Amino acid sequence: MTDKAPQKKLKALQAPKGVPDYVPPGSADFKAVKDAFATAAHNAGYEHIELPIFEETALFARGVGESTDVVSKEMYTFADRGDRSVTLRPEGTAGVMRAVIEHNLDRGQLPVKLVYNGPFFRYERPQAGRYRQLQQVGVEAIGVDDPALDAEVIALADRCFRSVGLTGFRLELTSLGDDSDRPAYRAKLQEFLRGLDLDEETQRRAELNPLRVLDDKRPEMQEKLADAPLMLDHLSDSSRAHFDAVTGYLQDMGIEYTINPRMVRGLDYYTKTCFEFVHDGLGAQSGIGGGGRYDGLMAQLGGQELSGIGFGLGVDRTLLALEAESKSAATGRRVDVYGVALGAEAKQKMVSVVNQLRGAGVAVDMSYGDRGLKGAMKGADRAGALFALVLGESELAADTIVVRDLAAHEQNEISLSTVLDHIVEAVGQKR
Repeated sequence: MTDKAPQKKLKALQAPKGVPDYVPPGSADFKAVKDAFATAAHNAGYEHIELPIFEETALFARGVGESTDVVSKEMYTFADRGDRSVTLRPEGTAGVMRAVIEHNLDRGQLPVKLVYNGPFFRYERPQAGRYRQLQQVGVEAIGVDDPALDAEVIALADRCFRSVGLTGFRLELTSLGDDSDRPAYRAKLQEFLRGLDLDEETQRRAELNPLRVLDDKRPEMQEKLADAPLMLDHLSDSSRAHFDAVTGYLQDMGIEYTINPRMVRGLDYYTKTCFEFVHDGLGAQSGIGGGGRYDGLMAQLGGQELSGIGFGLGVDRTLLALEAESKSAATGRRVDVYGVALGAEAKQKMVSVVNQLRGAGVAVDMSYGDRGLKGAMKGADRAGALFALVLGESELAADTIVVRDLAAHEQNEISLSTVLDHIVEAVGQKR
């Protein structure tokens, strides 16, 4: 008889590079930010839309712009088993517009106001605040070209950040003009760029989409671009009136902003109003969200000539900004009530009590594994519970249960028959 060879221990697997995990307790902040952003949007009349994780590659090539880094360098594109080219969604607006056209949402009441959230995918060099799987909450308001709607979307983004406790951010604002003024500005910018000593790749970009050159973050390029013509100085009368109306509405709402005439968004569909929220506590990757108007996108994707405006707010970046401000968006409370059963018979009864409370809408957990009272109460503290329910042999015999108010450090013994009503009322008063 021979001994078995020792089995080799398998190597532990890790998440893909640039794809963050959000695990307890930090995941509570992640969920709180997403929920707060979505709630603010719902309160402004935006309805939820759920988008596919992947779409036909042509949607993003046409909608986002083939000259953008997103399409040319950063998309996760592959052929499926039917040899169709599909892409993991790098952003949300093009998918929302495709869905609006496909399901005829633009044939009803306008504007169509939608909110979405979830992961988006870009093949980038991972660094703090820049991930290959990024989490966003976005809104789109489609079908009406009204500067008041632009102001509403910007104010909503501001409210989202403030709803989770952020204060150290600022709003930067500009206008990218419209079809009546952009061609003349494009020609003027190209003329300026042709006079510069540019590398071959930048020269190609200058001819294809000169506005992309302005987004070049290299210090030597920023120095060369210092005297470049600015779109804000070349707006048509209608674009200028639109922008002035937007800033007027923001001032009326008391929303502070800074005009940034050199702002360039990373997607080609933006027109007129363009904005970004930045937080200096994040270093180089200071943007925490932004958006703008996209007046020609629907027609470009085969729909009507309708305008739209929207934003995408970075959940990952917001979490880093909260950390920079030493703040948390979560309450620290995992459940409202924690059940502690001492003994087999008490556990049988506690399981029933916990189930009834959950059915009444109370968040409840309980101690498992036959732990003693001291260890079980540590579990209640870690859960952030408002109340602990303690049930042992003596309470069972008396048909009672102990209710401990963990914040007030008080307790009383009540009838088991009244525990449901008592806890529902007590938790309601604490919330």
